[in-house]
Amino acid sequence: MSETHICPKCQSEYTYENGNLMTCSQCFHEWDPAEIDLEGRILDANGNELKDGDSVVVVKDLPVKGAPKPVKAGTKVKNIRLRPDSDHNIDCKIDGFGAMALKSEFVKKA
Repeated sequence: MSETHICPKCQSEYTYENGNLMTCSQCFHEWDPAEIDLEGRILDANGNELKDGDSVVVVKDLPVKGAPKPVKAGTKVKNIRLRPDSDHNIDCKIDGFGAMALKSEFVKKA
C-alpha cells in the first residue's frame, strides 16, 4: 500500500489515488502530491520551492479563455501569491492579461 497523504484543504487522512492526483473523500479536493508535499510546500516545474513574492517564468505557452493570444513561454511574472488550497495554486498579475491563476507545474523560479 502507498504512503498516506493528508488533504491540504481539510486535513483529512481519508484520501485516495486518482491517477496521478490524490483526492480527499471528505471535501473532494484534488491535488498533485509532487507539487504539494506533506508540509504544504509548493514546487515549480524544476522542483524548487516557491514562496510568496517570488518571481517566476512561464515554461510553456498557456491558452487563456477569452483572450485572442496565449501567455507565451518565457513571460516573467513578478510578486506571486501562493494558494495551497487551490488547483491553480499561484495568483499573479500578468502584463497584457491582468489578474490570473496559474498552476505551479507550468512555471519555474526566476
